[in-house]
Amino acid sequence: MQVGLKVKRFDPTDSGGKTWWQEYEVDVHPDSTVLDALIQVREHVDGTLAMRCACRASICGSCGMKVNGNAKLVCKTRVVSLSPNGEQLIIEPMGNHHVVRDLVITLDTFFDQINRVEPYLQPSFVPEHGEYVVSNESMENLLKSMNCIMCGCCVSDCTVLEVDSNFIGPAAFAKAWRFTEDPRDSKRDERLKALNDEDGGIWDCTRCLKCVEVCPKGVDPMDLIMELRESAIEAGNTNTHGYHHTESFYKSVKKNGRLDETRLAIDSAGWTNIPRLLDLAPIGLAAMRRGKLPPLIPHKSEDHKKVRELYDSVEGESK
Repeated sequence: MQVGLKVKRFDPTDSGGKTWWQEYEVDVHPDSTVLDALIQVREHVDGTLAMRCACRASICGSCGMKVNGNAKLVCKTRVVSLSPNGEQLIIEPMGNHHVVRDLVITLDTFFDQINRVEPYLQPSFVPEHGEYVVSNESMENLLKSMNCIMCGCCVSDCTVLEVDSNFIGPAAFAKAWRFTEDPRDSKRDERLKALNDEDGGIWDCTRCLKCVEVCPKGVDPMDLIMELRESAIEAGNTNTHGYHHTESFYKSVKKNGRLDETRLAIDSAGWTNIPRLLDLAPIGLAAMRRGKLPPLIPHKSEDHKKVRELYDSVEGESK
């Protein structure tokens, strides 16, 4: 079958950096992967195309790229799955990374984020003889996070990192979760406090699910971030905007059967945090001009009593 490729090119040596799109047409086998198609281009059409690959078995993670707008390991992405009728594929380097040349990126940012969460065990003691043997149950719990091959796909498509480069990032949070859950580590509370308090920490995730969608190994970083939030709260870290936001959401739905958006914004900022409240004022004024300002006195849903009953039932079971 024939497939068209539209590839984003980058040459760092041309006047400080030149970016352009280049189109190719190649013949590929119906079972070919996107990586096979790119190698076909490099070997037989355009030898100047820069790309990176190694294992070709979705183990090393080196061939991460954006295909049709989403990060993928191109060694495991079949052409026919995205282009069943020969539709053109749009291929770019991964996002939120520095591009070295064409489709090759550096993972410096990725590993800087990993280092921020101290990705190593910090035990309180070392056995005098033998090893610290961990139960099978504990290790099975860690397997999900340990499946990460550090390909950077989740970081590439993280919508928070697109606007805030200080965000620790989904892969690093998944790595942090792995150590907070390891029974050999003695710094669980300290780790949770740092992740809770740090600018760019666990409460900055917007739960867009992009990291879950693009992870090729099913690590589901967002789910682990949510677990880190719960663990941080259970460890007593409640003096944050994120926790106040969660509590306000919980209480307003319990009371009214729906979200009180005005109260949510104020509670999240903190009633005594005057600078933060002033920061919200322009947003409130803009919403008012466009008729989007929520009512100052919240409406109650018709079934708010049933919602309250659900709350009471769940809270009774958890006691």
